[in-house]
Amino acid sequence: MSNVYVAIGSNIDPEENIAKAAHELQRLFPDARFSSWYRNRAVGFDGDDFVNGVVGFTTDLPLRSVIERLHAVEALCGRPRNAPRWAPRAMDLDVLLYDNVVCAEPTMTLPRPDLLKRPYMLGPLAEIAPEVVHPTAGLTIGELWQRFDRASHAMTRIDSAVLTNHQHSGRHPQPESDQ
Repeated sequence: MSNVYVAIGSNIDPEENIAKAAHELQRLFPDARFSSWYRNRAVGFDGDDFVNGVVGFTTDLPLRSVIERLHAVEALCGRPRNAPRWAPRAMDLDVLLYDNVVCAEPTMTLPRPDLLKRPYMLGPLAEIAPEVVHPTAGLTIGELWQRFDRASHAMTRIDSAVLTNHQHSGRHPQPESDQ
């Protein structure tokens, strides 16, 4: 079984699309566990705020099959495969870590390079997998989050019906001022 961690983000009807994606991810990967959800500004373009979180699950599927299923979930939420890179998203599912796989291909780089640069990826991942060691940084996700400059990109944890309708890790981060 491989441990997989995926970033979830949406800024087009985010609560509706995240609920839809979370439901489908739970169906596809029954042991899926979700972080808290965070609202933050769009990065790389002007647009509505995003709602972001991370889901972790185990699977026997190879990486390419996981990605195919994630693309199907994105499509279910209304995201076409040819959507522009820096634009509003109905659903964005990005593999952050797939076990300890390290690869650099034209269509896939693992671990995801911006994981160490984006608090809306690293913070939620630290909630559900603080003990996981980043395969190239050599530190745990929890250690990397503790060292992260959180003032560079404000995030606000939100209460969402998504959390009450799906399995959650049970962990809650410290209030923003304490992180």
